[in-house]
Amino acid sequence: MPIRGIRGAITLNADTKENIHSVTCELLDTILLANPELRSNDIASAFFTTTEDVTAAYPALAARQIGWDAVPMLCAREIPVPGSLAMCIRVLIHWNTDKEQEEIKHIYLRGAVNLRPDLVNI
Repeated sequence: MPIRGIRGAITLNADTKENIHSVTCELLDTILLANPELRSNDIASAFFTTTEDVTAAYPALAARQIGWDAVPMLCAREIPVPGSLAMCIRVLIHWNTDKEQEEIKHIYLRGAVNLRPDLVNI
């Protein structure tokens, strides 16, 4: 079975544990709605990154709290490119699926729509 990537990103307005949890859940819930066949037992892994200004909590903890207990996850810091989008959480989900790449729905919310405007509203 092939592995497909699902990309997503969201911005937040405050670096607090509660806000990181809330926006991460919003992002993951929206990814799940857009890709209704996605089940946690089909996720090979999930890789979260945050910008330098997001330090209060791990986004992967929110994924664990929505039931992704057995999914291998990793959090890392995004490369601090000058002028890049601030206060942003990104995710790359590796999904074991027979779907074609063009069937995968990537999700960019709030200020993160500027990262990939070509993928918004697809």
